[in-house]
Amino acid sequence: MRLPRFLKGSPKEPAVAIDDPRLDGWETVETFTDRQTAVAWRDQLRGMGVDAACMADHELDRFGRGDIYLVVPPDQWSRATEILENI
Repeated sequence: MRLPRFLKGSPKEPAVAIDDPRLDGWETVETFTDRQTAVAWRDQLRGMGVDAACMADHELDRFGRGDIYLVVPPDQWSRATEILENI
């Protein structure tokens, strides 16, 4: 018996992309040192219609800490910066 499509699950996007070439050229709007805070701000931007992602150049430590960049496409940088300044 085959599982229905909705039960199979889908590959989940990592909370923080590590050295992801798909994000090359995206602009940094903020930097964070812990995953939880960075992802919360990413989700705020996404909730307001901005394509945002968290990325790091290196793996985070076991506590989810490291240099984490909140990035957006260049054409959405102004909107993202405006949102972050007003929250």
